[in-house]
Amino acid sequence: MMSGRDFIGKGWKFPIKVNTRGGLSWSEGPARIQDAIWLIIATGLSERVMRPRFGAGVHDFVFQPNSPLTRTALAEAIKHALVEWEPRIDLEAVRVDPVPDEASQVLVTIEYRVRTTNELFNMVYPFYLEEGGR
Repeated sequence: MMSGRDFIGKGWKFPIKVNTRGGLSWSEGPARIQDAIWLIIATGLSERVMRPRFGAGVHDFVFQPNSPLTRTALAEAIKHALVEWEPRIDLEAVRVDPVPDEASQVLVTIEYRVRTTNELFNMVYPFYLEEGGR
């Protein structure tokens, strides 16, 4: 019988880094899924030669106006990528909200449920649409 941890797996932490003992840092459990989500979001379309459709392509939205249309398109791109590339979760919601007093920044909130354990998680990804953001 496969447990929830077996389903989630164990792998290199993202971004890949060396730990204090000189080995690679690993992640497992819910942190492993969060690392995978960050990786999907951070990967541009066609960036991976053998998997040109992998990723969300969010960097294609840089220099776009911070409008409701752009935020909706960004949310849809992220939803599509997560549904296609992260089978360990059920996506509950993806929201892209403007940051008050920051014309170029949006916050992407991702709510998801781990399929094997039914645990609900959320994460926030800060993203800058226009040049000049911090």
